[in-house]
Amino acid sequence: MSIPIDNVLAGFGLTLFAGLATGIGSLLALLGNRTNVRFLSLALGFSAGVMIYVSFVEILNKAKEALASGLGTVAGAWITAASFFGGIALAALIDKLVPSVENPHEMHRIEEMRAIPVQTNDQKLLRMGLFSALAITIHNFPEGIATFAAALQDPSLGLSIAVAIAIHNIPEGIAVAVPVFYATGSRNKAFSYSFLSGLAEPLGAVLGYFLLIRFFNDVVFGVLFASVAGIMVFISLDELLPSAREYGEHHLSIYGLVAGMALMAVSLLLFV
Repeated sequence: MSIPIDNVLAGFGLTLFAGLATGIGSLLALLGNRTNVRFLSLALGFSAGVMIYVSFVEILNKAKEALASGLGTVAGAWITAASFFGGIALAALIDKLVPSVENPHEMHRIEEMRAIPVQTNDQKLLRMGLFSALAITIHNFPEGIATFAAALQDPSLGLSIAVAIAIHNIPEGIAVAVPVFYATGSRNKAFSYSFLSGLAEPLGAVLGYFLLIRFFNDVVFGVLFASVAGIMVFISLDELLPSAREYGEHHLSIYGLVAGMALMAVSLLLFV
């Protein structure tokens, strides 16, 4: 199964774009005065809608077709389902390994930076800040692989996923910048740690490329794609929608969810 070089370059570019959105989130935290909870709630719901719809309607179907081509219809269907739930299990395991205190999906608001005095000598806060940056790096790694894998098959599909993940990364950037600022008292360090942790997205793409390119065929593609669908569904249900509710705008998150699904449906129909 040959991969056009344009698709490879598009994959790297899209993962870099998605990763840099973490830095945008940290800039909002460091330069803004208050958190726009309505925007974040709507945006997180929108991102979840895009990921859920494209996972079930597009990615799983493409994975099933590829596995059926390589293994036969029955075996291909079983491996598709197993890979999908394997992706969910992988995402859940990563989430489980990150302590909840340092988990970047614990919501923070910009206002917190003005409410809590800076304690630059507090080693506990410093540890929390460093672990927050590490946690988001771990979380972003499979997302980079997901975006890259989608772009290899279809750059337009990769773009949709990259935009959804980029939206998702903005509040993550806030969630990392706030505790790092508490820990160090430095806005520069808070931005740097948040920005660098977002680079795990393109790093995941690079690693995925060098690990898989020699063995890339219909079966490998199908397993990877079905796993990507599982990862994205887990991210949506476990992170995006609960995070939207944490910001206190439940109905807006559902409106965003439906809008994301509708936009994804229209975009897929336009390219039929």
